[in-house]
Amino acid sequence: MGMSVSISAATADDAERIFQLQYLCHQSEAELYGDYGLPPLVQTLGELRGELAAGQVLVARLGEEVVGSVRAAVDDAGTARIHGLVVHPRMQRHGLGGRLVTAIEERLAAGGARRYRLAAGHRSEHTLRLCRGLGYEAVGTEEAGGRLRLVTLEKTVRAEPLAAAGA
Repeated sequence: MGMSVSISAATADDAERIFQLQYLCHQSEAELYGDYGLPPLVQTLGELRGELAAGQVLVARLGEEVVGSVRAAVDDAGTARIHGLVVHPRMQRHGLGGRLVTAIEERLAAGGARRYRLAAGHRSEHTLRLCRGLGYEAVGTEEAGGRLRLVTLEKTVRAEPLAAAGA
């Protein structure tokens, strides 16, 4: 019998697993851009622990194994900055990245977010396609050093549908 993947809030105990998964997942990005100095590859475990303490972090688990993660924080203007989306290579292309983004969007909306913003590398077609499929639209690009340009994508938090009259 197969196991299903569950998504839940990360705990401090998950930091090292997320750190290792992030390193594994960004190897292909580093190869794609010819840059092994990408921020996720040089981030320290201490910096990641700080992000866990300061924002919202979700993990996807297959049994006890962390196979995905996403992070976000909401600024004073209500813009939620989503980042750190990683999915174990063997679990990619099965909808888990979309599930993680949707799950964190729901938590952020409940916390007052009015807009979601994320960024992806200009050559990261799979990530850009995922974001577009989730309703994000490109709003700009910026040079991020070396051969990397970041595409910023946004979408507005949808208001809950009004209840039907007489319901």
